[in-house]
Amino acid sequence: MKFSNNIVKFFLSFAILIISLNVSNAGDNTIVYFGTYTSGDSDGIYVAIMDPETGRLSKTKLAVKVENPSFLAIHPNQKHLYSIGVMKDDAGKKKGAVNSYSIDYDNGELKLINQKSVIGNGPCHLVVDSSGKNVLAANYGSGSVVCIPINEDGSLREHSSFIQHTGSSVNPRRQKGPHAHSINVDLNNNYAVAADLGLDKIMIYKLDSQKGKLTPNNPASVSVPAGGGPRHFVFHPNNKLAYTNNEITCTVTGFNYNSEKGSLEEFQTISTLPEAVKDSYSTAEIRVHPNGRFLYVSNRGHDSIAMFTIDQETGKLTAIGHEPTQGKIPRNFNLDPSGNFLLAANMKSDNIVIFRIDQETGKLKATGHEIKVPSSCCIRFISLDD
Repeated sequence: MKFSNNIVKFFLSFAILIISLNVSNAGDNTIVYFGTYTSGDSDGIYVAIMDPETGRLSKTKLAVKVENPSFLAIHPNQKHLYSIGVMKDDAGKKKGAVNSYSIDYDNGELKLINQKSVIGNGPCHLVVDSSGKNVLAANYGSGSVVCIPINEDGSLREHSSFIQHTGSSVNPRRQKGPHAHSINVDLNNNYAVAADLGLDKIMIYKLDSQKGKLTPNNPASVSVPAGGGPRHFVFHPNNKLAYTNNEITCTVTGFNYNSEKGSLEEFQTISTLPEAVKDSYSTAEIRVHPNGRFLYVSNRGHDSIAMFTIDQETGKLTAIGHEPTQGKIPRNFNLDPSGNFLLAANMKSDNIVIFRIDQETGKLKATGHEIKVPSSCCIRFISLDD
């Protein structure tokens, strides 16, 4: 049997990656990148290999040394990775940025291509739109959002849109001004939504991916219950439902989504806790299972993953329990591409714990596998089967 040079090169590259990451099973086919905070023992972005059958992760290695790459996004072509970053202005003062990297499949390492300013300050979240033409980022510190076009080689251009949020909400300690905490794009790539913790609003924007243009939609926003503090946001696979986790009150708000108009209509707000909210509690990440039947939210302080079933007719959530994350402050978690495993990143205890997802009930069960990643706060996958 004859193989093309590209196929031979791919398998040779993957074999080198496995050896470099000390992985013993050559059948492994999922690469995992971890974003971190570097104020402690972390040096940047880390990489490991995941066994898709068992969920076991290899020992990590440093993919690139960089300051505070707290959130990551993978380009649809899987050739480039983008992270929150830090850059210096002409006066030498640090400011928020987005970093662009090329992915070296020989060893999993990342090579910096370039970086661009997010204009605002305190960037905390970013995504690449499905066309692969733009990075969209949310600035928590200044309460703003930005769109940065991507060149064919993965490099970034100067920003093409910037929108400053204004206003406040009812919590005097957390909501004196806007705090955009995330930005996401709908499944049709027509609208972008930004959860603003400081405003108790989900801001809605029309997205022109060809021009990299964001413009306020009509309606321009939808509110969550006062004082909730919306943090992250997720669209259901049917593109008719959406959910946000409210950080301050430890709740989830569900919405009906009209993909033609870009409008959201609240239908439910439900607690993520089995008890009253304490000052040390807050939610962090939210995910819908690929099969659309289950939803998960991480509770910091309570240190658990809240599990819900999703009614397939109404979208309403029913709580089915809480799984301890076996660590402290699960800032982030993610589901692997197969939907069989949930990886929980416990930022304060520096451990990634792997849970198997019951495909019938949605409940989690610890696999007994975990690895150390210092101050991990974002998990992203690349499936080599794609």
